[in-house]
Amino acid sequence: MKIDVTDESLSLSPLPLKRPLLMVGHGTRDPDGRQTFLDFAQTYQTLNHSRPVVPCFLELTGPTIQEGVESCVQQGYTELTVLPILLFAARHNKFDVTNELDRARAKYPQVKFHYGRHFGITTGILDLWRQRLAKLDQPQPELPVSQLKGQASNLEPSTKQHLPLRKDTVLLFVGRGSSDPDANGDVYKMARMLWEGSGYKTVETCFIGITHPRLEEGFRRARLYQPKHIIVLPYFLFTGALVKKIVDITAQQQKRYPEIPLTCLPEMGIQPQLLSVLRDREIEAQLGQVQMNCEMCKFRLAAIDNGADNGHSHHHHHGHDHHHHHSHQHNHNTPDPYQDLEKYHQRIWQAP
Repeated sequence: MKIDVTDESLSLSPLPLKRPLLMVGHGTRDPDGRQTFLDFAQTYQTLNHSRPVVPCFLELTGPTIQEGVESCVQQGYTELTVLPILLFAARHNKFDVTNELDRARAKYPQVKFHYGRHFGITTGILDLWRQRLAKLDQPQPELPVSQLKGQASNLEPSTKQHLPLRKDTVLLFVGRGSSDPDANGDVYKMARMLWEGSGYKTVETCFIGITHPRLEEGFRRARLYQPKHIIVLPYFLFTGALVKKIVDITAQQQKRYPEIPLTCLPEMGIQPQLLSVLRDREIEAQLGQVQMNCEMCKFRLAAIDNGADNGHSHHHHHGHDHHHHHSHQHNHNTPDPYQDLEKYHQRIWQAP
């Protein structure tokens, strides 16, 4: 979805520098998800043409990070701002993107990289979801969730209905899931902050992959409160295979338990709040003000256990050099190594 970049809500702070921006997305094989990220980058470029905005992906699709860097170098640039377009600081942010930047440094030693911060927990994103939820307090289309299969947005209304009150409604907050406990903890924090003061009965947090509880378990827990309504909130920036999987599972749950109406909200998409957060992150990187909390980073703890920390200050502009940068090949068709909960607990704090 594209938005009107002339909207007053898109009033952003001016950029201090004209340094190119390399926007690094996770990457997806889903063409809709890939195109939405590219549209997001193009929208952001439209807001300020003083420097190029170069989109690229960590995995699964192109252009790659190396191709993005090469594009900037060919234009004659020797300093780049690199931003991970990711919600939380998990392995991809701490480990895989920085590994790719190390490769680029080796190839282009004359280039200086200024690595910025992930989106994280911000008031802008909280406000975005609060606005989404507020709209549900109005009369809604009476539409079975099964008709949403393969989509992450509501269809045209046929008839109107009033959904149950917030006090009778459970929020089901669905994160991507990570092998980094620190990032998983942030998902719970975000869910809790969204629920506080909202008036909803409660919030249950779950994940679509890797960690636990999984989405099906999230539905089971939500039903224990005997709600009159469950709102599924996919905490994703853009659509893709996982968002569509959430919608499909929600449709299956609605068919299996028709007595409790389910509403599956869409992913965030291209929104003014996200463009504002992106501008904040770019300015931080340009001014050298990027700060991250590494206290509970499992990679840092592994380094300490190995006696390799050496009093590192962890400002993250160094690209997490204390992490042992192994090559990372991500194959989504392999068996899920975290499916068994007991084995999950045995391995989750192990750094690669």
